[in-house]
Amino acid sequence: MRRRILLLSVGMTTLVLVAFAVPLSLLLRSSTAEESKEKARYRVESVAYYVGDKDRTADEITAYLEGVAKDGPGSISVRLADGTTLGQGPPGGVQPPKSQATDYDDDHKGPPKIGDADYRKLNGGVAVEIAVGTPHGPASVCLYLTGAELHQGLMPRLVVLLGAGLLVLLLSIAGAEFVSRRLARPLEETASTAERLAGGDLEARAPVTGPAEVAKVGAALNLLADRIDEVIAVERESVADLSHRLRTPLTALRLQVEALPDRERAEELNTQVTSLERTLTAVISAARRPQREGRVPHCDAVEVTRDRAAFWEPLFEDQGRELTLDLPEPPAMVRSASEDLAAALDALVENVVAHTPDGTPARITLLRTENAVQITIADEGPGIPLGAGERGRSDRGSTGLGLDIARRYAEATGGHLTIRRNEVVLTLAAP
Repeated sequence: MRRRILLLSVGMTTLVLVAFAVPLSLLLRSSTAEESKEKARYRVESVAYYVGDKDRTADEITAYLEGVAKDGPGSISVRLADGTTLGQGPPGGVQPPKSQATDYDDDHKGPPKIGDADYRKLNGGVAVEIAVGTPHGPASVCLYLTGAELHQGLMPRLVVLLGAGLLVLLLSIAGAEFVSRRLARPLEETASTAERLAGGDLEARAPVTGPAEVAKVGAALNLLADRIDEVIAVERESVADLSHRLRTPLTALRLQVEALPDRERAEELNTQVTSLERTLTAVISAARRPQREGRVPHCDAVEVTRDRAAFWEPLFEDQGRELTLDLPEPPAMVRSASEDLAAALDALVENVVAHTPDGTPARITLLRTENAVQITIADEGPGIPLGAGERGRSDRGSTGLGLDIARRYAEATGGHLTIRRNEVVLTLAAP
């Protein structure tokens, strides 16, 4: 967003600069030409006063012209009354005097009479001509400027104009950068906060700085996060209350079942009570997951797997089973609480113990990929029947609760559970 604002500002400033620079350049060109013609008129008048001051010879006028030629650009020439041209004339020659108010004063009192300046365009340049009265009749003085000489001095002005335009453009970029940062940074932080909230980090809060509209959005997002915290707190209290309410009658039910005289019937009912208790524990555990407390937990899957293997090892030894571990040395972090991962692994290992004959070996393998961690629990038993991952569907005498718990856990952490004939693959998302 900040880049778009910057590009838009630079584009608009460039258009405005071009809109002003083009007519201003034409104005500078015209102004430079007028200044050049005005300076040429002053020089021509100076020469005219010299020529008409008194009876000058051609040699004197020629020497004078050579001297003043160095005072500025252009070529100066004089057309005498007899038609003789002194100096370097313009293309086509010097025109005869047009003014009739240039008769020579015999008393020679005051300055010589000169006419008005006449401007002629020649070959892209201009010729400035003035008539002057002399003892021999009217004469003409002409200063011819080429196109380059007429616009001499324009380039430095254009350079100044270009420099000013570049300075304005740089100031515009700096201003746009400041405005875009002031506008875009709070928006980016607000968007980042929304992503963190979506990822389960309910402690994230958006900034309430910047423009009023952006600050209002941040404040509204913070109110939403606070409201979510309140809802979760109420939910946790309800779950805790539910736990206490259900466990008391469940304990009483277990005691009554154990008191039944029919031991076979009591054992069957006790199995159902145990299943109900595990289901209740799974529901409460899922409802009170750390992710729902506003935190994004993580743990080392290697460490948790090694710890649970050590927990089950004595039972495996008693049953004559061999438990092989294939774990990498570096940590393999996953987006899960260690208690939840341990519960899922216990459920999967318990399935192996409960539904394979004694002496059946098992293997736990952990593989780390770019964005996930795969934990595989495999055995050499009769295999897992089709549909065992669905609750209530297991052909090995189970309710399927262990696999269902592991599946729900994997999905809650952004992963999934894959069930094959002789192995279960628990895929967990990396933090």
